[in-house]
Amino acid sequence: MLADKIKGLRWWIVGLIMLGTIFNYLARSSLSVAAPTLTDKLHMTTQQYSYVVAAFQGAYTVMQPVAGYILDVVGLKIGFAIFATAWAASNMMHGLATGWGSLAFFRGLLGMSEAAIFPAGMKTITQWFPAKERSVATGWLNTGTSVGAMLAPPLVVFCILQFNWQTAFVVTGGIALVWVALWLFFYRSPADHPNLSEGEREYILSGQEEGKLSSTKRPSWKQLLSTRRFWGIGIPRFLAEPAWQTFNFWIPLYLVSVRHMNLKEIALFGWLPFLAADLGCVFGGYLAPFLLRKFNTQLLTSRKLVMIVGTLFMFGPACIGLATSPYAAIGLFCLGAFGHQTISGALYTLASDVFGQHEVGTATGLSGMMGWLGGMIFSLIVGALATTIGYNPLFVCLVLFDIIGATVAWFLLKPSDYSGTLRAPKIATLAASTGR
Repeated sequence: MLADKIKGLRWWIVGLIMLGTIFNYLARSSLSVAAPTLTDKLHMTTQQYSYVVAAFQGAYTVMQPVAGYILDVVGLKIGFAIFATAWAASNMMHGLATGWGSLAFFRGLLGMSEAAIFPAGMKTITQWFPAKERSVATGWLNTGTSVGAMLAPPLVVFCILQFNWQTAFVVTGGIALVWVALWLFFYRSPADHPNLSEGEREYILSGQEEGKLSSTKRPSWKQLLSTRRFWGIGIPRFLAEPAWQTFNFWIPLYLVSVRHMNLKEIALFGWLPFLAADLGCVFGGYLAPFLLRKFNTQLLTSRKLVMIVGTLFMFGPACIGLATSPYAAIGLFCLGAFGHQTISGALYTLASDVFGQHEVGTATGLSGMMGWLGGMIFSLIVGALATTIGYNPLFVCLVLFDIIGATVAWFLLKPSDYSGTLRAPKIATLAASTGR
């Protein structure tokens, strides 16, 4: 690697993680786009499709804290590369499925391997960013989820129409191997990266908490689960995640079965909610520092206010039953996706605020497990009830969940949960390192 210093290297690092997130979500989102084809070719019912979805969610749920612990103990660079290689291979193996059972098996393998994405992402941001910039970095990281989901409809539909559904999974999985090579070549920790200037290194360290920098103690699941601050993040994650799981796994089937759109129309319009989700990621990321600067709010209070703003947009999908056209329904999905990603970014950033570098991967994994448990339960409910009571009451539940989640976070997370004291910056190096 060249030893030349790169200005604003921390933003290149978050860009690298965001690219990995794009490929991660491109792979997982391929199933929902291909679902109308797969239910026909593999003779799956809606209920059986929900089992396939639950196989991914169950494996992802169980594996998140395990993946976070592995990354905390083994190390970020090698650990993340192993997980990314595994998710590429498991997604490509979807093409071998001959029925819903084998598809569910491969989907479970994908869930196990993709579970590392946010523990790894938040561990990277905690190491590479001062506290005041973490919400912005998390916002850009979180855009990868939406970009990946946004790219899936046109790419998967193209592969299906030009080749077959098996090719769609090979392409969307195999592309992640390119990212693995980039990650292994370019990534280093701030302490070891030869392209990081001394000014930027000091700027990063000056904005981090002393208590988070020095500890090398291995994380303890039992200790984390006994803290109020964990449940102040974990319960809102449990209640917020059903919305994102619904958008990712059920929108195409809803548009086909209820709004009578065809596959080409989904390719043309099905990505719009994920574009809105991207905007929500960026909006939420910049809203927190705006509140800090403009109104001098406490750090954790700014994150919680962002959650409340995001919850207001979740009234969009709650009103889908009133939409008179499929395009109005997509517009309301856009509002919900924008709101959810605003909430999601705040919750991810909160984990980096209240947990140290040695435990943030594990804490993110445990709270992620809570979220995916909620998403898995709700997807099974959708699979069981969508054909009887319809989708509309289920969409109303999503905003109710987020109202409760924001209330829980507001009362359980206290200003004292923001651990440590920021290091005093060296003024000369601080001014020289703010370039992005």
